[in-house]
Amino acid sequence: MITLKILTPYHIKVSEEYIHLKLEHQFFSIYINDEEYQFVPNESKEIIVNRKTGEIFNTDATFAFQKVEEVVYIPMSKLIYHPHFLNQVFQIAKPYYQKEEKTRDVDKAEIDLIILELEQQNKRRLIDKALDNRDEELFYKLIQML
Repeated sequence: MITLKILTPYHIKVSEEYIHLKLEHQFFSIYINDEEYQFVPNESKEIIVNRKTGEIFNTDATFAFQKVEEVVYIPMSKLIYHPHFLNQVFQIAKPYYQKEEKTRDVDKAEIDLIILELEQQNKRRLIDKALDNRDEELFYKLIQML
């Protein structure tokens, strides 16, 4: 059974699309069957996270862990099934996620145009309702408002 002991990147590099969590042996270790193994940078040396989706990009990476002379290789595809590992990665990467722009500047003319269109749609609905109710007087009154 694999358990995460510590996961702290020694360096974080942020590009437009990805967050690169650079790993070093003293900052990444795991327990395998209650025995501690230290990360060794023999194979993959980083975890790459997509800034937009928050997904781990390099799922094909393999990490090496060593205890005395024994070296164990664990693929990222196996590590991502451990909630504590995923939680640590996402907590580290979270401040670097791209934030979508939620607001935009709208000028008064654009707002007025939107309001006018909504009013027209509302009048058409009222006309439809008058037709459904066979209210001839209201129908002709609403037609004049268009």
